[in-house]
Amino acid sequence: MEDRVRYICKRSVVSTKPVEQGKLYRFSVLDYIMEPNHIRLVYYYRSSKIRELGEITKVLRESLAHTLNCYPIITGRLVKEIDGTEEKDQDLNRQWKVRSNDAGVRMVEARATGTVDEWLRSVNREEELKLVHWEEMYRLPYYWSTFYVQVTEFESGGLAIGLSCSHLLADPVCAMMFIRAWADLTMTRSMMAPPLYHPLPPRRFTNHRLSNNNQLLSHYIKSCALTAQPSNVTEDRVVTVTLMFPDPLVRVGENEPGISTFEVLAGLFWICVSQAKGKNNELMDMSLCLDVRKLLRLDKSYFGNCMVYQKVHYSKPVKTKDKLLVSHVVQEIHNTTKRLDYDTVMDLIEWLSSNNNPISNGSDLVCTNLENMVNSRPMMFEKDFVLSHVSCYVEGPVAGGGQVIVLPSRSGEGPMSRVVMVSLPQREMVKVLENELLQSFSPVLLMENQ
Repeated sequence: MEDRVRYICKRSVVSTKPVEQGKLYRFSVLDYIMEPNHIRLVYYYRSSKIRELGEITKVLRESLAHTLNCYPIITGRLVKEIDGTEEKDQDLNRQWKVRSNDAGVRMVEARATGTVDEWLRSVNREEELKLVHWEEMYRLPYYWSTFYVQVTEFESGGLAIGLSCSHLLADPVCAMMFIRAWADLTMTRSMMAPPLYHPLPPRRFTNHRLSNNNQLLSHYIKSCALTAQPSNVTEDRVVTVTLMFPDPLVRVGENEPGISTFEVLAGLFWICVSQAKGKNNELMDMSLCLDVRKLLRLDKSYFGNCMVYQKVHYSKPVKTKDKLLVSHVVQEIHNTTKRLDYDTVMDLIEWLSSNNNPISNGSDLVCTNLENMVNSRPMMFEKDFVLSHVSCYVEGPVAGGGQVIVLPSRSGEGPMSRVVMVSLPQREMVKVLENELLQSFSPVLLMENQ
């Protein structure tokens, strides 16, 4: 296939106001365990008119510089420090910090053929990742940008904004909040929700002991000790499919109060992916990735990693013909999420303070909940650019044996509808899409990135 993306240049964009030179930003234990992973986001915008190529890129470059005034942790560079002495190396006995300076972020400018709609109808995973530039850190971390922005203008109309970042600095919630802050500032000249930088809640100075039945902590103790590759690594290439579900809650029927759309979809894909992997009498291992800002009584604008991986256990017999299987599985997921509370997460944070090896979910299916990343205000950079689609990838050992990411639906869809990105080996994906249970939920295929 002809390469539809042409790169124009890569440059550094710095904040418009001088930063406090030399200030150190320290990471939390939830940050450190995510170091080997990174995040990629792509936002697609339809345009009602054809602009001169380069015009919107210039506007976004200028507004990005103003946005970075509130994000000194993004514009700084990584150093390692011990006993107050900075070292520009990767000595494992030292821990990363961000040293504030005016290095800025790397911005890639690109062009793509056709329109956004034409692209979305035919794009594959490999092509989509060309819209979100990423570079691995090699030998010179002090010169390496932890965040990359890519602005791709479509020659026949439309825009794609890609953001990639090290998971050490931010989780997907942070990354999406950054895009929204940038859009708000571009559109209204003001930032509605600037980021907040502060530590996680302090340790509890009581006789509180770590709970022996804390399943969240147990999962991390096992996961942080994993060094081997997942046992089901396959040479089959990974593909990504994006589906829209009109209203999954209706399909499950009357449930216990409080069941969320995410829990329904996590249960559905837990069953379907397990069957695709040949597990007809049991369910595969699965971890939920959940935002715990609210549980820790943190502001929703808290900047830093604040998502945890909670293992779900289903010990009952699995019968593929059981019409109530989905309801039973969803109820187990709901019970697991309800067990997460302040003390459960604080147990984990306190254990990680002396055991912060990177986490690996092994061969687990990972279901990430981003369904609450919706806002009453549309995320618009300019009036004639309308958000059409969002893609999200989390790459690295934390990704497990497959990914399901639940996102808000596009504006205009029902309040209970959701968009789901599924990444699996190709042969398994074919079986999942053909699954009668999945089809009974009437999903609409939005993108088939194969």
